[in-house]
Amino acid sequence: MSLPLIGITTRKNFTQANLPSISIQRAYTDAILQAGGAPVLIPSDLPEAGWRLLFDRLDGLLFTGGGDIAVQRYGGEFHPTVGGVDEARDELELGLARLAVEQKKPFFGICRGLQVLNVALGGTLYTDIPAQLKNALVHNAPGADGVPARTRLMHPVTVSAASRLARIFGVESLNVNSLHHQGIDRLAAGLTAAASAPDGIIEAVEVPGHPFGVAVQFHPEWLGDQQPIRRLWQTFVDACRA
Repeated sequence: MSLPLIGITTRKNFTQANLPSISIQRAYTDAILQAGGAPVLIPSDLPEAGWRLLFDRLDGLLFTGGGDIAVQRYGGEFHPTVGGVDEARDELELGLARLAVEQKKPFFGICRGLQVLNVALGGTLYTDIPAQLKNALVHNAPGADGVPARTRLMHPVTVSAASRLARIFGVESLNVNSLHHQGIDRLAAGLTAAASAPDGIIEAVEVPGHPFGVAVQFHPEWLGDQQPIRRLWQTFVDACRA
């Protein structure tokens, strides 16, 4: 059985000795490894010539969570909660997302990754859900009762019966974690909504007719104890192997 090479986006960081580094939470690479893939880390400031060359050699892409996309990328209004902007990372990920859609390379987006995909294809975002959407659920959840935020199940998502996700999950609804303050406002042409929260926020999107073009707003890398989530990771890696 072949071992698919799956590129994983990263963020800039600093070591404890204050040395520049690139980083990623191990939960992402663990999920890829457990499903039979080989993770390849992509520096966020890799020049275009480099990421285009790397794209050709990869079997799939994982767009990870992270800071906010620069608001000028989608014509949004600045809000004081916007943070963690890395314009070099924006440039790289938006370019890779467009290529992955155009060339039908399997990809999976998580949290920021869903937002990157929507912006890459011409959609827009709420720059801050609590400020812009009345009666919104709490989407940027704190930990509580000894349960860390990353694994705290905050709300259900309803899965579209006609979606790829419905076939993968085998359920109409599941409870998810929630660690974001932004979300899809106008859905990009070329995407279909595959799941939503009770307040209407889009929680998953798909690219119709794509081998595997899926993105979710929640964080499945922390929910591997759920069988539907394990199937999601396995289906993604299998698509990269095909």
